[in-house]
Amino acid sequence: MAFDAGKFLKTPDLEGFDNLKKEELVLLAKHLKSDFKVSMRKQIIKNLVIDKLVDTEILGEEALELKVDNIDAFKLKQLELEHELKLKEHEFKLKQAEMEMKERLEIEKKRKEDEFKLKELEMKEREKIKELEMRERLEMEKLKIEIIKEESNSKVQSKSDYFDAAKNIRLVPRFCEKTVDKYFPQFEKIARNLNWPKPYWTTMLQSVFEEKSSDYDTVKQEVLKAYELVPEAYRQKFRSYKKFDSQTYVEFAREKEDLFVKWLTSKKTDNNFDNLRQLMLLEEFKQCVHLDLKTHLDDKTVGTIHDAAVISDNYTLSHKRSFKGQNVNTSSGNYKNQSTERTDSKPVAQNKSQSSYNMSSPKFDTFEKKSLICAYCKKNGHLMADCFRLQKKNERDNKPKSSACTTPYITSTLECPASQAFKSSFL
Repeated sequence: MAFDAGKFLKTPDLEGFDNLKKEELVLLAKHLKSDFKVSMRKQIIKNLVIDKLVDTEILGEEALELKVDNIDAFKLKQLELEHELKLKEHEFKLKQAEMEMKERLEIEKKRKEDEFKLKELEMKEREKIKELEMRERLEMEKLKIEIIKEESNSKVQSKSDYFDAAKNIRLVPRFCEKTVDKYFPQFEKIARNLNWPKPYWTTMLQSVFEEKSSDYDTVKQEVLKAYELVPEAYRQKFRSYKKFDSQTYVEFAREKEDLFVKWLTSKKTDNNFDNLRQLMLLEEFKQCVHLDLKTHLDDKTVGTIHDAAVISDNYTLSHKRSFKGQNVNTSSGNYKNQSTERTDSKPVAQNKSQSSYNMSSPKFDTFEKKSLICAYCKKNGHLMADCFRLQKKNERDNKPKSSACTTPYITSTLECPASQAFKSSFL
């Protein structure tokens, strides 16, 4: 409520006057037309107003007791400032509490919004699941209807198209292992005469198999052998399998591991370390021997490296001439030829005379000659000991270099055509 100076002067009150604020005192001083400035302190304005009221006899002399000295006014100003400071601190605390409340409300609002979004997502997920379940039910119903239609169509078919295998099994001729070559023509004749559908022939045969033919493991082994799914085939697949461009390394590793497991399973290692050790050693041994010997070892189905070594020694003794000058299996592209190049010219000449004697002998087989491969020039028909290119290289390496004082030897460019043709045949 606004302060009314005229109304206050009509009914003056010392207690009410003492509680007036500076703004109210300013209004009262203006009404009394006192000489003052608004910038003056409150107590000074109050003293001026008290003097004016006492002079005009609006208030009695007891009002003069409300006047204070300048020192008291300074203390009063200090108290007022402290009071204002406390008020500001209180306002700051109120604002801070209000901001904290707003933050809490915003956090709570965000939490509720997140919960609402989560519930919406859950509702959508449930709706999707219900949709999928409904589609599955519809598909199942369609399948049931199709099955019922197929069954009804099969019932409508004539009896002549229907083949009852159970009734015809007793007509299958009895199987005998001693006359297998005669059994199949007999069976085929009966099947054609009785108009048995060919897809049922296998089923009819399985019902009469006996002894070895009824043994699952034996039949399985024969089928795998027929499709070349034997240990050697698995080994070759494992070794030769390479990564495709469209294949990830994880897929490649999985395929490689699968082929390795199939190879181990076909070799019946049974997760035994010694069996695996023998398998690895035996494979390495076969890669280090002659191709004919490797084929011989594959035919023998050797189980350990010791057995392979004994068989190899026996085979080498009985085929001594076939292995002269060749000690490794050159058919494998994954292993390098283990023959070392000879730099000494004298041993090369000796080996040349020995090998040329063997090749010129009438007993030298043309098939063996074709299988010989030179480790230096990679050509067929001779060994590294007989390689003309290697001999020429050794001659160049062993030839002393001419010094600056010696006269260089100049070969004549005029050579006979026969010598030029002879040299070009070895280049």
